[in-house]
Amino acid sequence: MTPTESQKPQRTLAEWVTFITASLILAVIVGLVGYTWLNENNQPPKLAVTKKIIEKIDGQFSVPFEVINTGGETAESVQIIAELEIDGKVTESGEQQIDFLSSGETEAGAFLFSKNPEQGQLTLRVASYKSP
Repeated sequence: MTPTESQKPQRTLAEWVTFITASLILAVIVGLVGYTWLNENNQPPKLAVTKKIIEKIDGQFSVPFEVINTGGETAESVQIIAELEIDGKVTESGEQQIDFLSSGETEAGAFLFSKNPEQGQLTLRVASYKSP
């Protein structure tokens, strides 16, 4: 019996394995993209700053801090302000800026003061950020 145009040759095992593997990979990629799209966190950035243990270094007081973004979106130009108030007056202040902070990301830095922050009230806060 000779093959005619209406008869197609049978697929080999290698062709079937390749087809099924490629189909599974494509299905996984489409599924992951769909999952990410449906569960995308479109919430604004939530920024929090915490201070660490104050250290005296070469006559200055170093106040290390960490800022974290627990929100859904990235924050740009994050501005952190530190104010040292002694006897009801702001005696020293400092400002730092972090270029960007992605969701779940943490950055660290330090403020330097000439007076001991433990002798007054030290306030660290996120003052502003910009949406990308």
